Amino acid sequence: MRRLIAPIAERQHLLVALLAVWLILSSPWVQLLRRIPREAGFLAYAHVALGFLALLPGLTFTAACVRKGRWRLYFPWLTGRLRQSAHDLAGLVRGRMPTVEGGGLIMLIEGLLLLAFVATAATGAAWFWAQGSGEAMAWRQHHLFAAHWLIGLLVVHVLAGALHILEFVRG
Repeated sequence: MRRLIAPIAERQHLLVALLAVWLILSSPWVQLLRRIPREAGFLAYAHVALGFLALLPGLTFTAACVRKGRWRLYFPWLTGRLRQSAHDLAGLVRGRMPTVEGGGLIMLIEGLLLLAFVATAATGAAWFWAQGSGEAMAWRQHHLFAAHWLIGLLVVHVLAGALHILEFVRG
């Protein structure tokens, strides 16, 4: 069963990554406030459509990652187990790379990134459904807050991955 799920999870990771990058890179050209304007162009409609699409792989990829108790690795703060993450952070300050296996800082970052991705998609969907109402601007603010966290965590995730690849090549 694991051999069947692993390739699906890898494809979901790629799909989620591509959706996140496209949505982030296209967002400066999307001007949606209280509602989708009548003169909205391709980028605005594509952003909304792909944002809705992002919710499904975001949820299924998160579900695939946290199966069989692995949620404890991605969300150690839910069980009060931040010791490994703190140890990894202290090691990082001393110039040591955190390990990828067994939880810790890298998995904590990945878990927060998963949450930020799903939160960004969910708040974008809520913003869409609230358009034209008094709640639309509040959902817009929630969406922007989640999107900024997503961007920050994505940068940290990519940097951590690049450092691990560099360490592997030099190793």
